Amino acid sequence: MAPALLDLANWSTWAVCAVIKLPQVAAVLAARSARGVSVGSLVLELTGFLVFLKYQIYYGYPLQTYLEYPIIIAQDVILFLFILHFSGNMKQALLYTVTFVGGWYMLTLQKWVIDLAMNLCTLISAASKLAQLQCLWQTKDSGQVSALTWSMSAYTCATRIITTLMTTNDLIVLIRFITMLILNIWVTATILHYRKTKKID
Repeated sequence: MAPALLDLANWSTWAVCAVIKLPQVAAVLAARSARGVSVGSLVLELTGFLVFLKYQIYYGYPLQTYLEYPIIIAQDVILFLFILHFSGNMKQALLYTVTFVGGWYMLTLQKWVIDLAMNLCTLISAASKLAQLQCLWQTKDSGQVSALTWSMSAYTCATRIITTLMTTNDLIVLIRFITMLILNIWVTATILHYRKTKKID
């Protein structure tokens, strides 16, 4: 039973993550606007994903426990480029690229750096969700923010709680997924609230 549950959790996570950012990308492209999408949230999310991926690789964790991260990162980069394009800030893309690539290599210069970064990763990822919540609260408009993308993120956090308990049992990773699950549900509920409020008006 346990191997079947682990396989189901892994495969369903990979399937969801293969398309996780597509609803958000589609919404931004259809509107030709990134209204409601927090750039700060996306930068923090990318930072958290890169740190988490590097940590998993550094400690030699099984590939199936983090295989979705390169896929999500690629989708986030595409989404980020569209946001920069539609906001007229494409010139900033080079600066962000240099920063992220440089950070990627600096993470493993010393063991304590990657360990510290991973401990901060939960705070960084939580800050990304809180930045999106703040954007929603300030505008009181979900704009082009995709509830489907955020609900899929909640699902993948729930499955990763299961896989972490069944494989690495890494407490830092487990705390991260529990925190992200709660915040992803909160963002999804906030998006749906403002979407419902807008329809009533």
